[in-house]
Amino acid sequence: MIEALKGEEIIHKVGGKFKLTALIQRRIGEILQGAKPLVERQPGMTDLELVIEEIIADKISIDYDATGITPPKKLH
Repeated sequence: MIEALKGEEIIHKVGGKFKLTALIQRRIGEILQGAKPLVERQPGMTDLELVIEEIIADKISIDYDATGITPPKKLH
């Protein structure tokens, strides 16, 4: 299991479980179509692990302005 998915921080970072799932799905599709990773890919790293690392490193996110989706509230 990917440790980052066990906590709530990554879920809050993008605004919910469904938004996180959609972001992961879209980015994995881009990776499968030949997009270059935005973080260094470690040996044996799966596409899912790569995308999670990209989200944690703030390399990818949801474009709330373009999509019209309400951004998540900041945690204090």
